Amino acid sequence: MQPPGTLSSFKLSLPVFFGYVPLGMAFGVVFSTQLDYAWWLAPLMSLLVYAGAAQLLAVSLLLSQTGLIEVFIAMLVLNARHVFYGLSLLEAFKGAGWRKPYLIFGLTDETYSLLTSRSRTQDRQHEQRVDFQITLMNQSYWILGSALGAWLGQAVVFDATGIEFALVALFIVLCIEQYKALQSPFPIWAGILSALVAVFIFPQSQQLLIAIFLVCLALFWQYPARKHLYINSSQDL
Repeated sequence: MQPPGTLSSFKLSLPVFFGYVPLGMAFGVVFSTQLDYAWWLAPLMSLLVYAGAAQLLAVSLLLSQTGLIEVFIAMLVLNARHVFYGLSLLEAFKGAGWRKPYLIFGLTDETYSLLTSRSRTQDRQHEQRVDFQITLMNQSYWILGSALGAWLGQAVVFDATGIEFALVALFIVLCIEQYKALQSPFPIWAGILSALVAVFIFPQSQQLLIAIFLVCLALFWQYPARKHLYINSSQDL
């Protein structure tokens, strides 16, 4: 059987293409219409940062004049899940050479899903080459969408009111997927209650950090009792 080449890698990445381009455009439009920056900084951010939900969150936080420390902590917590993704791919990336740093950098939720669900041969070098191609293509789709959206946001006059809801919609989808994987409402209720406590008790400048701290505290507290749920969900990936 002939190992799949670049064309097959492209076919495997098509589902991500149809998701990343429109969502990337939403990010680009939000970036160029909400922030007073040049449009080309949006695709540049997608090139250097490449964290879809975190990029949208960063725009919202910068727009509300949130401090840089709070932005850093929020993005760190949001992307902490990638650490666990990476641990499960240590063996697959072993011996990848110069490709390994980019494979680590380009690991997103969707890329992880493609890399772990596709069929593999016994040729490790070939499989790592395919992993690299898929990862590179996926980021290219996101950069393309970001560039198109940012350019349109400044070149075409239209009412972009409400498009920032793309971030809320994305988090709702991620929350639903996490619930399906864990089959436990505890993390959702912990997040809701932590946010309510932060909003009603603490000043606005501290609400984000307090909410993150409270939900992390709740999750660490209940982890021993629900450890089997997290282990089972990770094995299903």
